[in-house]
Amino acid sequence: MDFKTISAGKQTAIISYITIIGFVIAISMNADKKNEFARFHIRQALGLGILFFMISLFIGYFDSWMISGSFYVFFIVLWVFGLTNAIQGEHKPIPLLGDYFQDWFKNI
Repeated sequence: MDFKTISAGKQTAIISYITIIGFVIAISMNADKKNEFARFHIRQALGLGILFFMISLFIGYFDSWMISGSFYVFFIVLWVFGLTNAIQGEHKPIPLLGDYFQDWFKNI
C-alpha cells in the first residue's frame, strides 16, 4: 500500500477503533471514497467489537474476577495493537483472528 493511500485513510482508520459510534462514523466517512487502508482497519474494528460482545455474554455467566479480568486484559491488548497499527500507518492484522475478520467482512 502506498503512502498516499495510508495518509488519506489514517484518520478514518483511527476513528473506527473508538467504540461502536466511532465504527459507524468511520463507515460513513469511508462511504464516498473507498480507501483500502481505512477499510482494512474498519473490518478489524468491527471484528473486535463483535468478538467483545460475544465473549462478554459468555464471560458474564462466570462469577469470577480472574476470568473476566483476564478477558478484559486480552481484549485491551488486541484493541491497543489494532489502534497502534492504525496510528502508525501499518497494515497488520490483529493476532489470532485478524485474517478471519478480513475474510468475514470483505463486503465492508
